[in-house]
Amino acid sequence: MTPEQLARLAGELDDVDVVHNTAAFPIEGTRAEKRAERSVALWFLISALSGLAFLVAFIWWPWEYVNAGEPGHAIYSLYTPVIGFTFGFSILALGIAVIQAVKKLFPNEVAVQQRHDGPSDEIDRRTIMAQLADAGQKTTLGRRKLIVRSAGLSAAVLGVGTGVVALGGIVRNPWAEGDEAPLWHTGWRPENGETVYLRTDTGIVGDIARVRPEDMEPGSMMTVFPFRESERGNEEELLHAQRASDAPVMLIRLRPNTQVTPRPGQEDFNYGDFYAWSKICTHLGCPTSLYQAQDNRILCPCHQSQFLATLDAEPVFGPAARPLPQLPITVNEEGYFVARSDFVEPVGPAFWERPKTT
Repeated sequence: MTPEQLARLAGELDDVDVVHNTAAFPIEGTRAEKRAERSVALWFLISALSGLAFLVAFIWWPWEYVNAGEPGHAIYSLYTPVIGFTFGFSILALGIAVIQAVKKLFPNEVAVQQRHDGPSDEIDRRTIMAQLADAGQKTTLGRRKLIVRSAGLSAAVLGVGTGVVALGGIVRNPWAEGDEAPLWHTGWRPENGETVYLRTDTGIVGDIARVRPEDMEPGSMMTVFPFRESERGNEEELLHAQRASDAPVMLIRLRPNTQVTPRPGQEDFNYGDFYAWSKICTHLGCPTSLYQAQDNRILCPCHQSQFLATLDAEPVFGPAARPLPQLPITVNEEGYFVARSDFVEPVGPAFWERPKTT
């Protein structure tokens, strides 16, 4: 049987009755047909160009935060709208191209199929490929190289764009700085011998509120950030210290006579009843912003992980598998809380190169 006969047989076996089928352009090569073909190819090309614009913007557009009023803020603020528009318009143009191809180039067909149950038999499986090949011939897409190539270009660009979105977070090498890579250190690391104070956020950038022991009641918790005297008056540095993803720390004052089991090697990280732990959950990086003084539990509201403060912030419930890193603290001669050093382990969720800790 010829492919056309096999395709007709496939329809009969599926109880499909073709009532009407006429080609969109019975005469090949007319001006109307060429206009329709160019119109479809144009939308595919627009989709590809928009996808390329998305890739360029996603990778090279300035994305690092710039304060309002500073040079570069306007172009930074356009980053999200630009990548959103280009990616969305690429998908929209692709959809328009497909719809235009179906409406303008596919044959006008009316078919009725009887519904039946059960798996397809061997002859159905063998004839379906012939039916698909016949459909490809009748839709005339096989001979329309311009549309096939532009559609392939659009699909390829969108595929690459989707991959870039999925892998965009690792386009920048986090290990480019070696031992100084940002995942190994936080803003709490002392530099050039400068003292790092524990500062609370008052809502006013230039208002420096360093923390003293008498500022907290027993059973209370305070969120603190690193502060250096060299940053005073520099709003950009002060904002960076507060907005850094690994900067927030919970300063907790336990109630008197609370029994605590410290982690081996970290017995002196606290100052009396005061303990400082990273506020970044070791599950997926949400802020562990809740503290229950009644049972000394630190709670993450995102996925309900719970850490026991009296057991060195060990996870006791939920998906988190590691304790919260503890910040070594003390009080200086001025009576302010200061960091003795940076965290002795990376903060936040796990990553492949992270050393194993208890």
